[in-house]
Amino acid sequence: MSYEHEHELEFAKVGQPVPEFKMETYDPEEGFFGEVNLGELRKQGKWVVLFFYPADFTFVCPTELADLAARHAELKELGVEVISVSTDTKFTHMAWKNDERLLQDVRYTMASDPTGIVSRYFDVYDYDTGLALRGTFVINPDGMLVSSEVNFYNVGRNADELLRKMKANVYLRENPNEACPAKWEPGKKTLTPGEAMVGKVYEALNG
Repeated sequence: MSYEHEHELEFAKVGQPVPEFKMETYDPEEGFFGEVNLGELRKQGKWVVLFFYPADFTFVCPTELADLAARHAELKELGVEVISVSTDTKFTHMAWKNDERLLQDVRYTMASDPTGIVSRYFDVYDYDTGLALRGTFVINPDGMLVSSEVNFYNVGRNADELLRKMKANVYLRENPNEACPAKWEPGKKTLTPGEAMVGKVYEALNG
């Protein structure tokens, strides 16, 4: 994995573009090692979900990756490229995938960030342990970071909520003048912000 101008990087910020980068990978579906290139995914018009986790062969992590695998097909239908990331090597990813039964349905790319460069950019790198916190980041097809979530080591995430947020992000990209309220699902009412709605959100949602 490499950045062209690593020394110039700041932390990732929601609403700001993400620089192009590469990481070595293990592809569980094909059984091959490879490389993921954010620039290439951008050219393909992909949404990208980076799913950072602390380490292979640990405890909460396989439950999270299994949960994500259960929603992977639906995310792919939305045009999302799912990439799990830890500071382990691609070789460890392969061994863990083959050993841990919870990972039997994992088909998405498993990326390796052994130097912690990508983890540091997304501000999930723990300098005391050399591991990444549980961070989920959504990058839109224009290369902009549109969502950021970070948990500590002991709290696992919910892929159902990630899927819900991805549906909202995809809808809003096609309908930029609207906004999605809490717990929005496709088919439910959205909001169109404007002077007439100030102090009248209840009426807008229940009218």
